[in-house]
Amino acid sequence: MNTPTPPMTGSARVLSGGAGCTVQDRGRYGWRHVGVPVSGCLDQPLADAANALLDNPPEAAVLELRGLPLTLQAGEAALDLAVAGAATLRRRAAPEASWQAALPWQGLRLAAQEQLHVQPAPGRCVYLALGGGVACTPVLGSRATYVRAGLGGLHGRMLQPQDSLAAARAAPGPLWRAPQPWVSAAPEAGVLRLRVLHGPQHQDFSPEAWSQFLTQTWQASAAQDRMGLRLQGQALALRAGHGVGMWSDAVAPGAVQVPADGMPIVLLADAQTVGGYPKIASVIQADLPALAQAPEGTALRFEACTPEQARAAAQAQAARWQAWAAQRQACAVPRDVDLAALYQHSLVSGMINALNPSATP
Repeated sequence: MNTPTPPMTGSARVLSGGAGCTVQDRGRYGWRHVGVPVSGCLDQPLADAANALLDNPPEAAVLELRGLPLTLQAGEAALDLAVAGAATLRRRAAPEASWQAALPWQGLRLAAQEQLHVQPAPGRCVYLALGGGVACTPVLGSRATYVRAGLGGLHGRMLQPQDSLAAARAAPGPLWRAPQPWVSAAPEAGVLRLRVLHGPQHQDFSPEAWSQFLTQTWQASAAQDRMGLRLQGQALALRAGHGVGMWSDAVAPGAVQVPADGMPIVLLADAQTVGGYPKIASVIQADLPALAQAPEGTALRFEACTPEQARAAAQAQAARWQAWAAQRQACAVPRDVDLAALYQHSLVSGMINALNPSATP
């Protein structure tokens, strides 16, 4: 008895790029007490959107591209993938073939050896999902990459040319397209507005400094990575005698630290677990993903809110995302047409080949 050959698992090889590109998932929770950051996707709803285009589970690992291009080549089997975010895509069947435009926001099926080039918009965070998720060994319960400690992902580092990636799903699956992109937050009149709660050292700042923090327009600086985003603006001042020599205490993604120069730093997914700068505020979790899409020069304003409003914002974001996912449409995969089968099984007599009328079906 012949045993059926199992389908080959889709895989890809990195041809070029990889700087700033890491494997990420929903994060590494439960280890902050021993100094391990959460890490995970900077813009989790956007990563969820990439997974949804392939019917992947929400915990599936994805590739996070931070503003730099990446070129992949499929292996010896077809490869399902999808790109969510502001990016330009091109694909080609072979190295000698010409590049053809491809679209983000829909599932794509690369043939064996086909190539895909992904160019994110400058300063934007983009997610690339593989069928079933990126297959790699979990570390402390997560596949998220934390480069500073060499944890998770692919050898605990950013991707490099010649790296190999495997898709967790062996067989091709359903592909979807989105009628409209998912956007975590959009600037209003050119300004990205972020809601904040009081920070644990809020009392170290005068009412005037708090008012200044809320009323001025800040600028996202070039000093930003997965750990944090430094802002530029009019420096904030501490109350006299406050914040000097404070003990380091716990910090988390979203915390807004104010170092000695008075320029706030918003901590992001790879935030350290303790810090010694006073924290004037904390960006609510519903608004934090928007900072993944804030290139240098982005104008930012902060708005105070209550814990109840923060919870309501998180619930509203989840409901909006579910409504977006419900609008997905099935994405057909182009296939070669079997003309002989079409002619043989047609129920209409007298069929002709429109491309060659003289040919006999």
